[in-house]
Amino acid sequence: MDRTGMELRHLRYFVAVAETLSFTEAARRLAISQPPLSQQIRDLELEIGTTLIARSSRNVSLTPAGAAFLTRARQILAEAVRARDEARVIGAGRSGTLDIGMTGAVLLGGLGGLVAAFQIFAPGVQVRLHEMPPGEQEAALGAGRLDLCFLRTPGADPALLAEPAWHEGVSAVLPRDHPLAVRRRLALADLRDEPFVFFRRADSRFADHLWTCCIEAGFAPRIVQEVVEAHAVMALVADGFGIALLPDSARRLAPSGLGFRPLAGNPARADVSLVYPREHSAVVGEFIGFARTRLGRGAGSGGPGS
Repeated sequence: MDRTGMELRHLRYFVAVAETLSFTEAARRLAISQPPLSQQIRDLELEIGTTLIARSSRNVSLTPAGAAFLTRARQILAEAVRARDEARVIGAGRSGTLDIGMTGAVLLGGLGGLVAAFQIFAPGVQVRLHEMPPGEQEAALGAGRLDLCFLRTPGADPALLAEPAWHEGVSAVLPRDHPLAVRRRLALADLRDEPFVFFRRADSRFADHLWTCCIEAGFAPRIVQEVVEAHAVMALVADGFGIALLPDSARRLAPSGLGFRPLAGNPARADVSLVYPREHSAVVGEFIGFARTRLGRGAGSGGPGS
């Protein structure tokens, strides 16, 4: 026997002979000639140190040692197949874990539907969603605590890549009994005298984007409260603290007493980007490819599932 000792091929050869009890039939099943097969079985028996197959001029049979070895050989070969298949699945990005950073507002925009579809596509991947402020998500990516995230206004970290996921507009949110609620659309300049409930600018470049849009409309918004999540913004607006600017998707969780009014001219945008490290795992690559296909155009247009 060669220096490498027992190999999987020796086990496959032995199992073929043990199951057919014929060197001729086993050689046919294995697509090899009979003399090399007989030699491989002899080498295996020398390696183990006992006879596994009893040979006579009339028949082939298993020795007690051979019968016991057959059970183990089948188990080893089956485990080798499982190990091979598992490695292939992991290498293809169809198994493992995927940690995704997001905000509740982005989840409302359709991320939930995208993740649910991916779970059907790759059931071997465990997807874990982590709700956290936008400012923390890119730091978590850099630290390896997240695999990817969805942000409205990604930064310019050279270690991270960003591509469009889906487009979304911004609406003015105000109580239904507010004087401006009678209008079907509003211009940003119509809001210049209103108190604002805003996303916390320290945590959100999207909040800075909204602030800049107001400045370009000719006024600095008078912010009376700053919070992190869209549901908190809506709760404060409903309680009469002021009005707000929110992504259109937030209307899905809006209390009945609130109205969403589109902004004329679309001066503000709430488009979402998929952000991930330049160096990433096969699982991340598989999700990115799935998202591009599912969302269409690059990494998407119009919204998940549209």
